[in-house]
This record gives sequence, structure tokens and C-alpha cells, in this order.
Amino acid sequence: MAEPVIPDSFLEGYARILGEAAVSGRRLTREELDSRRALGREAAEAGHQLRALVRMHLAETRAAWPAAASGATPAATDSVLAAMEQAVDAFADGFERAQRLTVRREEAARREFIDDLLYGRSDLGRLAERATRFGLRLSRAHAVAVATGPEAYTETEAVPRQVESAMLARFGGRKILLTTKDGRMVCVAPGSQPDVLRYFAKQAHAATDGGRVAIGRAHRGPGGVVQSYDEALDALDLADRMDLDDPVLFAADLLVYPVLTRDRQAMADLVRTELGPLHKARGGAEPLLRTLSVYFDAGCVAAETARRLSLSVRALTYRLERIHQLTGSDPADPQHRYTLQTAVIGARLLDWPAKEL
Repeated sequence: MAEPVIPDSFLEGYARILGEAAVSGRRLTREELDSRRALGREAAEAGHQLRALVRMHLAETRAAWPAAASGATPAATDSVLAAMEQAVDAFADGFERAQRLTVRREEAARREFIDDLLYGRSDLGRLAERATRFGLRLSRAHAVAVATGPEAYTETEAVPRQVESAMLARFGGRKILLTTKDGRMVCVAPGSQPDVLRYFAKQAHAATDGGRVAIGRAHRGPGGVVQSYDEALDALDLADRMDLDDPVLFAADLLVYPVLTRDRQAMADLVRTELGPLHKARGGAEPLLRTLSVYFDAGCVAAETARRLSLSVRALTYRLERIHQLTGSDPADPQHRYTLQTAVIGARLLDWPAKEL
């Protein structure tokens, strides 16, 4: 593919500068340096390549040399090369400044788009138009994965770059968006390509040395990204409150928990009624609440529960009996078990007993 033709206007005054330098040995004036920087800036804004522009200057130097050399002083060669160095350096300086400004503008535009995309703060129609610039077609369904690690991340740090490199190597042609937000890594991918988010989860988990990833459900339209992102964040928050140890969480698998807390007042009443008496235990409610939580997670198998709690089976049996005495509900009784387990889940969701209900 042929390179675009570069207008000669970017060499305006260059041959004259070389000619005068060859004769008088002078250096470029402040005005000449400023004009070279301005031309470099214009060339960058026009989308030309710096390498091609430098090659153009060198070719012009060769072409102008014989004319510049006539009547030159013995030091003409050194003067011409010094003038060329000054001119090209000023031109490149203007070019690079313009490029840095363009990069900063593009970064700002990308960050603004990401904020609007994840928070839904922009007009959805305009947001969909802007999304095409970043490779997303928001008329289709998208899902969002959010990864956390032991520290907060930004796009320029090693961990997000490592994950991005792995993703691009495998899915370079896919319409995906990788970014960071509030210290977390975020991946937005088409809902029809769940393998992308699963691979992101695998790479993020490894790169963060065991961090956790949550994947929201796929939703259609510009607002669908916001909804999926919120689901992923809620899943991470839920995992912390419920002490879930799964490295990858799927919002679709956790829908029962929002249902349980939809009537918050009713759930709070259940927790107070069923578990409130545990406050009377020596050491407070938390040790016995944790015993119940582990007991239910272990499938109500006493030996496994005791192992997870680092207790003897006899000590565990005593705790379960104490719970029965205080609450009137027997964890080993199937008729009581569902109510107790629901109350335990509610306690974790409502952060009881740390917070009074």
C-alpha cells in the first residue's frame, strides 16, 4: 500500500535556512524554530508519519546542498548539518507534542465513554453511536465481567496489561472492550460469546494471584451493559458478605439471594426472631452463627463441619445443642432446617450481628 503523498508545504523555508547557514554559519532564529514546530504540529494533525517526514527533510537537504554550498565558507558543511539538526529537531518536537496531545484527548474521550457506558449517564442513542468507535455494537446483547485482586489497578499497570495481552492474542478480531474502573479490571463482550468472559476470568484470576471474578448476565441494548456491570459488582459484594470462596461467580447462579432480600423488613424480622436469641450465648452470636453457616455449607454432615471449623465432633455437637436450646430450632431437624438456613443467609446478607436490624 503506497504511503500518502506529503505536501511540500511542510518544507516551507527549509532550503533557504540551509543556504543561509552554509554562507554565514548562523543558527536558526527563535521565529524559525517556532515555525518548524508549527509545521511539525500540522503534519501530526494531518496524520502523516514522522519517519516519512524526516526522510523528506533529508532528501531536501541533499537536493539543496549544491546550491547552499556555492560561495560557502570552509565550515559550510558543519553549519549546514547543524542547521539541519536544529530544524528537524524543532519539527519533530512540534510533531511529538501534537501526538501527545492527541493521545491525551483520545484517552480522555475513552475514559468518558467508559464512565458513561458503565454508569448509564449519557443519552443512550448517542452512547450507542460513540460505542462503534470503540468496537462495540450496543444494539446487541453484551455481558460484563469484573475482576478484583489484592490491589487497585489502572490500565497502565503490569497486571491489566498482562491480561489484555493474553486476551488480544486469543481474541484479537472480537468486539471486546478491556478497561479498569475503580481499581478493578473490566471486560465487556458480546453476550453470544461467553468463552471470551470465561477466558478473561481465567487470565485475571491467574494474573492477580488468586483474585476473584464476577460475570453479569447478558442484556440487550446500551442500558444492558450497565445492568450486567451492576450484576457483576453485586455478585462480588455478595461473595464478601456470604463468605463465598468460588474464584469465578456467575450472577445467574446467585439470583436466589436478591429474591430473599427483596422484602428486607420481612427478612430482618426472620433473622431477629430465629437468630436473635444467639446473643445470649457466651461470646455472642457470631461464633454460633458461623457454626450454622458452615454446617449448612457442609451439607449438614457433622464430621465435615467439625473438620472445617477445626473442632472435635463432640464440640460441634455441643454447639448445635446450644443453638437448639437458645432458638428452639434444631439444625438437625429437617422441619427446622430450612427456616434456620434461610435466616442464616439473611443474616449474612444484612451483615447481622455486626449491624443491628
